[in-house]
Amino acid sequence: MPTSARFRPRRLLALATDSLSARAYLGLVALGVMVLFLAPDSPYAMAPALLTAPLSFLPVVLPFGAGTAGGGAAEVAAAVLYGGWLLLCALVNAAAFGALARRPDRSPAARPVTPAARPRLTLLAAAVDNWPARAYVAVVAAALGTFLYAVLLSPDPGFAGIWPLMAAAPLSFLAVAVSAPAEYSLPWLGTLVFSVGVALAGLANAVLIGRLTRSVKGPLSRG
Repeated sequence: MPTSARFRPRRLLALATDSLSARAYLGLVALGVMVLFLAPDSPYAMAPALLTAPLSFLPVVLPFGAGTAGGGAAEVAAAVLYGGWLLLCALVNAAAFGALARRPDRSPAARPVTPAARPRLTLLAAAVDNWPARAYVAVVAAALGTFLYAVLLSPDPGFAGIWPLMAAAPLSFLAVAVSAPAEYSLPWLGTLVFSVGVALAGLANAVLIGRLTRSVKGPLSRG
């Protein structure tokens, strides 16, 4: 039966609250916000930004944010806007977890696949069969390409790794942890491990984005 492809904000909110995984994620974000207020100088104060990544890192490229200088009303307004942005990021990520918990849409395949392969193909297809996921994959690819160019061809790579790190967060931070030991012994191996890790982290995020897009635009089906 044909379905409308319109975006439904209320469906996004429903996905963010009607599954155990989504509610657990929101609870974890709330715990991170509590730590931020109780211990703002602690390393764990970064938890809300990391948990709501990669969207939470988007304001980094803007000339204003929570740390806007000037004090007074401008600083308060920036902090309120950033807090609202984190809340929106948390809802979007929770909705993505809610979408992942639902049964994937069933559509006729162009070629027959084995029952064992069908779930994997259906899951990975969400990373490329819709424009939000494809746009995200393009962003990660551009960030990773910039990093590889800086490391392999540029005389001064600087902090080029920050772009793929933020684009594929939060799982990309695991790529840093895994590649760090190799970086000290074989720099090229560290670059390879980091690049593969970022690519896998970006793929995981793209799948979540694709599943969320399908669930928001299509009919809901409980898993």
